[in-house]
Amino acid sequence: MKVIIIKYNAGNVQSVMYALERIGVAYELSDDTDTIRSAERIIFPGVGEASTAMKSLRVNGLDKLIPTLKQPFLGTCVGMQLLCKSSEENNTDCLGVFDVPVLKFPQIKGFKVPQTGWNDIYGYASELTDGLAEHSYVYYNHGYYAPLCDYTVAKTDYMLEYSAMLQKDNFFAAQFHSEISGDVGQKIFENFLKV
Repeated sequence: MKVIIIKYNAGNVQSVMYALERIGVAYELSDDTDTIRSAERIIFPGVGEASTAMKSLRVNGLDKLIPTLKQPFLGTCVGMQLLCKSSEENNTDCLGVFDVPVLKFPQIKGFKVPQTGWNDIYGYASELTDGLAEHSYVYYNHGYYAPLCDYTVAKTDYMLEYSAMLQKDNFFAAQFHSEISGDVGQKIFENFLKV
């Protein structure tokens, strides 16, 4: 199977590589549009800031390419947020795969922003969560979130209930870092490779 990790200026790439190596999956890191188009599975990781990441995608035309892709596609963390319509982080226009805005967490006493650490997910409605116990724990590090919407296929609660995972057609996305979420994250990767 040809698995491509999208190369751009916002990747938590090394952790994703290690996660795939742990389950014995070969991969290629690429920002070449023809290579990405030819992939059987695509992973779109991300750490960092939305507007900078979008500028990086535009350099190679990846902002135009990504929404047109038809193979199974998984975005994680900032990768998920970039798949949304827009982000309040520097008022950024994003890729628009999911017609939902990414919002900044409110300032609420007793809650730290960004949310950093382990939290549970629940309310599963995706094949990517097959075999996971309800309220499995995953690792988060983010100050922005996608609200609950028609694309929500798993939820998390931190200050408020929001989308832990989104899904539309061949596009899957997780706000948490699947690549560093232990056995739970590994299972999500395994399920994605079987879709």
